Amino acid sequence: MITVEELLRHGNLGLGTFEDVDGEMIVLDGKCYRAKDNGDVVLAEYERGIPFASVCNFQPSRSEEFGNMNTIDQLKEWLTICIEEDFGLNSMYAVRINGEFSKVDARSESGTCAHHLTLKDALSVTQKAFVFENIKGSLVCVYYPDYMDGINAAGWHMHFLSEDAKNGGHVFDVSITCGNADFCRITSLEIQIPDSPAFDTYALKGASQEEIKSVEQGKT
Repeated sequence: MITVEELLRHGNLGLGTFEDVDGEMIVLDGKCYRAKDNGDVVLAEYERGIPFASVCNFQPSRSEEFGNMNTIDQLKEWLTICIEEDFGLNSMYAVRINGEFSKVDARSESGTCAHHLTLKDALSVTQKAFVFENIKGSLVCVYYPDYMDGINAAGWHMHFLSEDAKNGGHVFDVSITCGNADFCRITSLEIQIPDSPAFDTYALKGASQEEIKSVEQGKT
């Protein structure tokens, strides 16, 4: 496990979670934010522990404006088409979307100290959902190609931060009036894994596709 201070040495944009699954992480413009279980956002303390995160030094190479997107599925489809046009489906991507949102359906959670508890089971106890309406802000989007399933769940992952950095969370669904997407193609990967004995006692490939969908999309 590393700290927020160490994480920010490795990237200025990304997402993840915190020790004991205590909130959703949004890294934007070199700052690390923690969305609490009511959707309020605070700056994460430098000494706070991080068991999992994906960050990069964000250097966009493409920018696209777009109009109305009614659902997260529509947005993901459009993003996938954009990276396919760049022959990038086997690459990783980080995308920042700035826009005006008519609705953001999101979640976060409070911490749980139980060991060997699956993420799905932990969230079933601590997760709370909330909706932001008529709000400006940013989506931090991370894409992992199919063959990297296991390092992270394949596909798109999205966290939201409001323009005033007061609200945010993990995104289940979204409706965007208009926006701008900046794409950063990632062609190298550095992985740091825990060196504690406890890490080697976990079953890391036990999650089914149904459990992953439940965690990522709030669906069963």
